[in-house]
Formats: sequence, C-alpha cells, structure tokens
Amino acid sequence: MIDNTQTIFISFSAEINQNTTESLMGLLSDKLNNGFKDFYILFSTPGGNVANGVTLYNYLRSIPAKITMHNIGIVDSIGNLIFLGGEPRYAVPNSSFLFHGVGFDITQSTRFEEKQLKERLNSIGRDQKLMSDIIAERTKLSTDEVGKMFLEAVTKTPEEAKKVGIINDIKPVTIPSGTQILQLVFQQRPWK
Repeated sequence: MIDNTQTIFISFSAEINQNTTESLMGLLSDKLNNGFKDFYILFSTPGGNVANGVTLYNYLRSIPAKITMHNIGIVDSIGNLIFLGGEPRYAVPNSSFLFHGVGFDITQSTRFEEKQLKERLNSIGRDQKLMSDIIAERTKLSTDEVGKMFLEAVTKTPEEAKKVGIINDIKPVTIPSGTQILQLVFQQRPWK
C-alpha cells in the first residue's frame, strides 16, 4: 500500500550523464532534507556514462529512504545498475532490460599509442568487473553469467528479469490520486 502523503513519484526518462545524475541526486537530497523518505522512481534510460551510473547507484543505496524502482519502458546498459539501486523493483509488462559490455567513443583523427590503448582496455575491464560484481550481488545471476550477457548484448523481458531477480514483479504503474509527482526534464542533445 502506497501512502500518497509520504511517497513522492519521480519520473526519470533520460540518458545517464553528469547533468541527469546530479539532478536526480539533488532532487532526492532536497526531498530527504524536507522529511520525505519514500520515493517511487518511474525509470527508463538508454544508458550512458558508467562513472555517473556507478555514482548514482551508490547514492541510491546510501540514502536513508525507501527507493522503489519501476521500469516503465527500457532500461539499458548502465541504467541496469541504477535500477538495481532500488528495492523493491518492478517492470511494466511491455518493457525490457539490455545488458552489454563497456565501450568508448573515438573522435575523428584520434591517435593511440600502446600506453593509451592499455589504459583504455584496463578501464573497460575495471568498469565491467565493477558492474558484474554489483549485478551479481543484487540479483540471482553469477558474475560469469553477467560477463556472458555483456559479450552477447542480451535483452531480457520482464518475465526473464523476474526469474533472475532483476525485478520483484511485473505490474503496471498505479499512481494514487493526490500523490506528488515530479518530472525531471532535460534538454536533449541535437541529433548528429
């Protein structure tokens, strides 16, 4: 049962980057400082920056509040880690979860020497291990299973996600009348 006088619904549908991460953390901090301790996050993301995602995951796990996560569309890439920061976790029937390995973008005319390539490869390995460890800790998946999902770019349906402990249940979102709903809105990057 949701107490609509104490639960704040937050709609977050954006890429994970410094701006979106700091905005959500700031909003939660502000509401915590005003006595709220029950947050229901309507979550959908195509993923984004690993460092920002790990920071947001750790923040969600550290605050003295109940964080309910509900996948209302797609949760991809580093978004899965953030999603796992909540408890309980739900997904609407027509949603998905995409797991893939860590990569990096190369701008045109970029030159790499052996040292830079080693640094990049070490960074990718570190990020994937960190993500695998967290996913294994918060689900029924082993780190080996997570590593295989990263290599194969696996998409999980809500039914599959429930079997492996990514979510607790599959259900539509129900927002009680009179509930405070906050929408985080971000300026989108122009298409290239």
